[in-house]
Amino acid sequence: MAGHSKWANIKHRKGKADAARGKVFSKIAKEIIVAASAGGGNVDDNIQLRALVQKAKGVSMPKDNIERAIKKGTGELEGGQLTEGSYECYAAGGIAVVIKVLTDNKNRSASEVRHAMSKAGTELATPGSVSRMFQRKGQIFIDKDKSDEETLMEVALEAGAEDLKTDGEQFEIITDPNDFDTVSEAITNAGIPMDEESQITMIPDMVTEVTDVAQAQQIMKFVDALEALDDVQDVYTNFDISDEIAAQLDAE
Repeated sequence: MAGHSKWANIKHRKGKADAARGKVFSKIAKEIIVAASAGGGNVDDNIQLRALVQKAKGVSMPKDNIERAIKKGTGELEGGQLTEGSYECYAAGGIAVVIKVLTDNKNRSASEVRHAMSKAGTELATPGSVSRMFQRKGQIFIDKDKSDEETLMEVALEAGAEDLKTDGEQFEIITDPNDFDTVSEAITNAGIPMDEESQITMIPDMVTEVTDVAQAQQIMKFVDALEALDDVQDVYTNFDISDEIAAQLDAE
C-alpha cells in the first residue's frame, strides 16, 4: 500500500473538482490554526505552517482567510481553541476506518460522528483496536514532471526520508512524522514543488481489496457522509478496489 488506494486517487481527482470550496477552506483554516498555535505565526520559522499556507494558496484560499486563521492560532483573534479527537470503527466487510476531528465542541462532533456510523450500520470500536492497523507517516507527493527520480531521491534520502516510490504520475516519499518538516524543507529548498496533498497521515499496514460493487458503494457513502461533517478533518481506511470497480463507481 502506497498510502492511498487506486480508488483514493480517483476520489482525490473528483474531489478537487467537486468539493465545496467553503468546506475545503474550513478544513485548511483549522489546520493552520493548530500549526500557528503550536509553532507560532511566522511562516519563516514554522515549516508546517509554511506548508499549509502553500496548500491554502494552491486551492485559491483568500489571503484574508489565511491571515485570520493564523491570528486565531496565535491568540490575536478569538476562535482558536480547537481540540483534536479520534474515532474508530469498522465499515462494511470489516474495513478499518479511523476518523480524525478538530473541533471547538467535542460533544457536537461525537454526536455527529456517531449518527453517521448509526446510519451506516456500524458503531464505535474499542480505542486502539482499529488505529493499530495503521502507521503514522509523513507522505510527500511530487509530480513526475517536476523532478527526475535520481535528483529527488538524493535530496529526500539525505534529508532523512525512509523511502521513495513511484505512484502513477507522481513520486511518493515516505518519512517518519518527526522528519516530515525537515524533508519537506529540503525538497522545497531544492526548488522542487510538492503536491498540496503532502502531509502527515496514517498509512495502513495491510490493504483489504473490495471486489463487490455494492459493498464499495456502501463504504464510499459512509466515508462521504463522514467527510461532509464540519468537524471531520481526515478519514483513513485500509481498502482498495480493482480498476474495473473503480471505473464503475467513477461513472456513476
